[in-house]
Amino acid sequence: MKAFIVYWHPEPASFNAAMFRTACDALSAAGHEVKSSNLHAMRFDPVSSRDNFMTTKDADFLKLQVEEMHATEMHGFALEIESEISKIEWCDLMIWQFPLWWFGMPAMLKGWVDRVFAMGRVYGGHRFYDAGVFRGKRAMLSLTTGGPEAAYCKGAFNGDINAILRPIQRGMLQFVGFDVLEPHIVYGPARLTEEQRKERLGTYASRLQGIANEAPVDVGVY
Repeated sequence: MKAFIVYWHPEPASFNAAMFRTACDALSAAGHEVKSSNLHAMRFDPVSSRDNFMTTKDADFLKLQVEEMHATEMHGFALEIESEISKIEWCDLMIWQFPLWWFGMPAMLKGWVDRVFAMGRVYGGHRFYDAGVFRGKRAMLSLTTGGPEAAYCKGAFNGDINAILRPIQRGMLQFVGFDVLEPHIVYGPARLTEEQRKERLGTYASRLQGIANEAPVDVGVY
């Protein structure tokens, strides 16, 4: 299996960084091919602009979807965008590793989606959901929260974690054709002991050993 891990956290000693390294090591040890994008280390620019492209369709008015369609036809994406799209096209499984910030993804990862999920290449022309470009591929969110698990249940302080993640799992991943696996969530790692954090990493590594056999989940309705 070919696995692509997209990771963002600003601190290389963070628990998210440990989860990223654990995933790379566990998947490699299981015999899978692994590619990754460490967005912070790459200094990935999350802001969409004409820098997304080497080609120009309309020099007077920037409409990103028009330029994305044109770049798709002319092989005109900027090298950093082309590289990221190619990794998605290459993989069988994509994992996004991030801390949940303000009930969503951090800006650099969201900006990665804004720039890399390009119309024409990644979606469009009635190619979405079950007919999406990446149908047959699978994706999984791996994330941490600040609060404890009890805060992310239906009726709890922060509400149902599945509802919080639906815009990402349904509106991004399933929209472009991915089958979505159960998210891997470590609740409040800063609240855990060092021994508990090691145990969580071990659980994650064990899951990844058998990830090729996991079935997708229904994220459509919450």
